[in-house]
Amino acid sequence: MPRKANILLVDDREDNLTALEAILTSLDQNLVRASSGEAALKALLEGDFAVILLDVMMPGMDGFETAAHIKQREKTKDIPIIFLTGAGIDRHQVFRGYASRSIDYLTKPYDPWVLRSKVEVFVELYQTKRQLYEQSAQLRRQLGDDGNDSRTLSAIDHLVATTEEIDVEMGRLRQRLLDDERETDGHTMAIVRELGRSVSEMKTLVEALRGPE
Repeated sequence: MPRKANILLVDDREDNLTALEAILTSLDQNLVRASSGEAALKALLEGDFAVILLDVMMPGMDGFETAAHIKQREKTKDIPIIFLTGAGIDRHQVFRGYASRSIDYLTKPYDPWVLRSKVEVFVELYQTKRQLYEQSAQLRRQLGDDGNDSRTLSAIDHLVATTEEIDVEMGRLRQRLLDDERETDGHTMAIVRELGRSVSEMKTLVEALRGPE
């Protein structure tokens, strides 16, 4: 049985945190509370997290600023973030999250089933990544890590480089759509988001296969 994953819940309102816990408790994972952006950054220093649920509108350091700090840290830059936004947040504010390589967002009031489903996917991806790391470490031990399988390692490195290049291009595409003054249709943005999500998942899995540096 895989170890429980940590899920970070960030909101300045106690009732919102309680509501999130009620929705996610059936996933049987470790739910960690943070009542501010600063508290979230501290929690991220103390443990590994599968996904972050981040309220946008918080006093002091808001959700976007908190996400920017998370993405700047090497340890936390690849953790998926689900922004929880109010109905009054405009389109360009929301997509600042995609520009900073966050993963998804939901508008309040959100559907509990949709929220739980999204979190469950990220938890499963996180656990798959951990399993691949462990298998990679075991394989390296069996090989003696002496370079006898250099062709395999070279192929994995090439896959990592390729997925990183694709990921960068997806980021540029998202940014161009943000900078375009014309209205972008919802279908196009949905396709871009889905492609970005697939590329991020592929990149995570390939990096896990390579194992830690």
